[in-house]
Amino acid sequence: LKNYDYSQAGYYFVTICVHKGQCLLVETAVQEMIQLWWEKLPEKFTAVVLDAFVIMPNHIHFIIVIAHDDGTHPQEVGAHPRVRLEAGQTRGSAPTLGTIVQWFKTMTTNAYIHGVKEQDWQPFPGKLWQRNYYEQIIRDERHLTAVREYIHNNPANWDADKLHPKAPPNSFNVTW
Repeated sequence: LKNYDYSQAGYYFVTICVHKGQCLLVETAVQEMIQLWWEKLPEKFTAVVLDAFVIMPNHIHFIIVIAHDDGTHPQEVGAHPRVRLEAGQTRGSAPTLGTIVQWFKTMTTNAYIHGVKEQDWQPFPGKLWQRNYYEQIIRDERHLTAVREYIHNNPANWDADKLHPKAPPNSFNVTW
């Protein structure tokens, strides 16, 4: 949303894709590394609460909660369009969703590079992660339940996944 404050308390559904859709996230050691950095997010960003999470062969999905300034979870799920700011402005010291995702991508990229050098993980040309990420502000409890189910069921539905290497190009667009 234009000028939406992505540091405000709320529930966010995020998808991060491997650059060029390469299936680099299949090895157990790679998945363990990604899981480790996922679990470190609340240590780095105290306003972050972890929710659903899944690692797919070429992308990850997760729900992240940004808590209120006092550390409490948002009582209501949903976007509050009235909380809009001037471009670049945030609600004080809270991290933005973009800052959180960028830190996660940086840490996992560095760890993956180490794995390539030390553990013979499959190398990647250029970048590990695709530029940017997909996000949705979770609007209500029904939307939250649907996203959690989607994340939970994603591995079983891999063959039909819009991010599967055999899917038609540019087919990723999850709507609820």
